[in-house]
Amino acid sequence: MDSGKAMASTPATTQLTPFKYSNRVLLKTILELSDGGLELIGQRVLIGGWVKSSKEVMKQTPPPPQPPAADHETAREPERKSDVSCVEILQSRIPFLRTIVKVLGGSSSSSNTLRERLDAVLKPAPPSTAFLKVSDGSCPAILQVIVESSIVPPCQLLHTGTCITVEGVLQQSLMQGKHVVELRVEKVLHIGTVDYSKYPLSKKRVPIEKLRECFHIRARTTTVGSVMRIRSALTFGAHTFCHNHGFISVQVPILTTTDCNGFSEKYKVTGLFDKAGQTEEPKAIAEIEGVSLEAIKAAAKEKSTLVEELKRTDSNKEALAAAVQDLRKTNELASQLEAREKSKLKTSQKLDNVKSSEGSSSSSQTFLTVSGRLHLESYACSLGNVYSFGPRFRADKGESPKHVPEMLMFEIEMAFSQLEDVMNCADDFFKFLCKWVLENCPEDMKFVTERIDKNRIDRLQSVISSSFERISYAEALNVLNKVTDKKVETKLQWGAALTEEDLSHLSDEIYKRPVIVYNYPKEAKPFYVRLNDDGKTVAAFDMVVPKIGKLISGSQNEERTHILSTRIKDLGLPREQYEWYLDLRRHGTVKHSGFSLEFDLMVLFATGLTDVRDAIPFPRSYGKANY
Repeated sequence: MDSGKAMASTPATTQLTPFKYSNRVLLKTILELSDGGLELIGQRVLIGGWVKSSKEVMKQTPPPPQPPAADHETAREPERKSDVSCVEILQSRIPFLRTIVKVLGGSSSSSNTLRERLDAVLKPAPPSTAFLKVSDGSCPAILQVIVESSIVPPCQLLHTGTCITVEGVLQQSLMQGKHVVELRVEKVLHIGTVDYSKYPLSKKRVPIEKLRECFHIRARTTTVGSVMRIRSALTFGAHTFCHNHGFISVQVPILTTTDCNGFSEKYKVTGLFDKAGQTEEPKAIAEIEGVSLEAIKAAAKEKSTLVEELKRTDSNKEALAAAVQDLRKTNELASQLEAREKSKLKTSQKLDNVKSSEGSSSSSQTFLTVSGRLHLESYACSLGNVYSFGPRFRADKGESPKHVPEMLMFEIEMAFSQLEDVMNCADDFFKFLCKWVLENCPEDMKFVTERIDKNRIDRLQSVISSSFERISYAEALNVLNKVTDKKVETKLQWGAALTEEDLSHLSDEIYKRPVIVYNYPKEAKPFYVRLNDDGKTVAAFDMVVPKIGKLISGSQNEERTHILSTRIKDLGLPREQYEWYLDLRRHGTVKHSGFSLEFDLMVLFATGLTDVRDAIPFPRSYGKANY
């Protein structure tokens, strides 16, 4: 303890800057220093975070010293404190309470038990120290926080998941190990307790598959926390690449009437009018279902006549009051029934509109977008180089570790560029992201290499330094047809679609590096891809990376109006949906190209995870959208 205090008096060479909007110091600024935070020893800091693990160490208390013999003639009664605690009061009454127990219980075993319980309650808790490992989510490292029982009872702090805000002084750790510095707490400002029996992360190690049952809280684990920080860095890196190369950000719509691929499974958007959206009918109306509005109005007219007669005959006041009240209720009922009839008429008109809309031509149907490239293309033909980042949707009911119905896409579109240009851009973009995550997330990458994939950093460095293999579709067929591995389908015919297994075999087994396959058969790619001079292939490409499969898909788009119109017609697509798209060719057409990067798969590649649901904060799958 003395050495710790001596350390605390050492002047710090670096001054910590608190987070501007909460006045707390992020643990990252302490623990990711080159010396582990030694230069900060002696600084007073305020930190907040969640307890990852804890232990309580009891202190050895020496026996209380015997008071010196007092001179009864000269000794004075000590002055009593005004703020006596409840424990002190109870302890002063111990002899009296024990007497009561003895009188009530005698010498029986029950009295002994009661006496033991009473002694346990009245006995002061021995002093102890709580050692807490705290994380605030800013980095994978944790800070050891030391709290004495004289400040806060340890039982309030020890449960995993407890949130604390504390203030104290940084000191060098007295125990050699992972912790270079630790925080000795002087003040506890906040304690957020946890229901430990129901807390899903109460166990030390929870399998990553089990964490999918608690998406809302799994980011508190070190693994998911690191993945999310890497994901955040990749997002910023992708925007940085586009900013550095002069791309302009454009937001494309999620709701659309256009199918970018022309043959993909889509989510259809409809407007539904159900009982939940209508106001609840008054109970009185529900009880007279089947009675017409005209009948109610006729009854109200009769009751009104009765009231007038009672007024003229000067009848007793009680009968008149009863008739007036009856008339008022009948009029209210008529008003409610009339309002209900009007509401039904409006709802019926809305439903008719929906039905007529759904029954009309397909151009009026609305879907969730599967790609933003067509809309992005219109701005590339005006602004030059543009990009977009957002969710894309595919109505696929199947379960796959590489695909879920909602995934993020990073899409780039460039005017005045051709297939070779866009393949070069995709190559540079992918390498830039790999380099970015290594440079900006060194601690998180070190963690995922230790916990998820020991070769992950080496794989990323290999991608940065190597050149990608580029082969045509025809060359890919020849290579795959020579494979004798039974897992790969042999004797592929021209025009056959290359499956995920085929593409993965190219990058994982044959070339053992990223592969770009280009010049696909026109039947295998969307209608808007530029037709090559051979009339059979189109200027499209796929980038395939080891352990992931297809990561980037791109193409040079068709700029010739007559060829694009023919493709739309041959595929049986509704021309009216694409008139605006054809306008881009009619009015100042230009050669242009672009690609889509499946961002969630990029996170998968950077971290070494095998299931995309573990790389997405709130993954959606068919029939599962509870969060």
